[in-house]
Amino acid sequence: MSGSLSSAGYGHAGSDESVRASRSHWDGASRTYLEEHGDTLGTDVLVWGPEGLTEDEAHLLGDPADLAGTVVLEVGCGAGQGSRWAARHGARPVGVDLSAGMLARSRALDAATGASVPVLQADAGAIPLAGGSAAVAFSAYGALPFTADAAGVLAEVHRVLRPGGRWTFSVSHPVRWAFPDDPGPRGLVAERSYFDRTPYVERDDDGALLYAEHHRTLGDWVRMLRAAGFGLLDLVEPEWSHPEQPTWGGWSALRGEHLPGTAVFVCERLSR
Repeated sequence: MSGSLSSAGYGHAGSDESVRASRSHWDGASRTYLEEHGDTLGTDVLVWGPEGLTEDEAHLLGDPADLAGTVVLEVGCGAGQGSRWAARHGARPVGVDLSAGMLARSRALDAATGASVPVLQADAGAIPLAGGSAAVAFSAYGALPFTADAAGVLAEVHRVLRPGGRWTFSVSHPVRWAFPDDPGPRGLVAERSYFDRTPYVERDDDGALLYAEHHRTLGDWVRMLRAAGFGLLDLVEPEWSHPEQPTWGGWSALRGEHLPGTAVFVCERLSR
């Protein structure tokens, strides 16, 4: 059991401790996370970020008609809402998540909706699927912001996808790293360097890591994708186009008028 929060700020967070912290954090936060954000996330909707952009609007995975009968992988699936969206379009989804707590929420949604999707508990850096088995993979704020080894995750997704397969993922827009996580006017004034890649960390009284988020610049992401064998097809920066969209942490309509909050990378697995 993790201790209570003692310090929060910027500092080192290694790969193994980031994995342990993410598992523990999301196990503990899974129920309250869904209670707070369930209305936005729905049960069978693929939402790319707090701005409310959905896959039904954006078609970032391609033509949904092409998903029928194909294996679709959701990385960091949480409660499996994106996997249910894929199943609704005739795909054969598989969700992978590190947190048993989040997967328990997925099973609860299965029971509530009658739309069951298969999920596996695994680190995104060691996906338990055969190479070339998936036609499409996606991740909506899953796994990548919380891992110290994003390159390893990209390599695993490349392994699992077949050549030409689509890989689409969303993360906090890198430019937001320079601004405080505040939905109000204070969140419009930069206070850190965009180029400072020191992770945000929370630790307990004994120094154990409770939570970590890792920052990469846009250039970092492009270079990692190319190194992993992906071609970048598009970079989508959703606008705050839904006036009724509720504030979500540091994301708000006010900030959305001035700053991008989410970056969605649309990629294709190259043949090598």
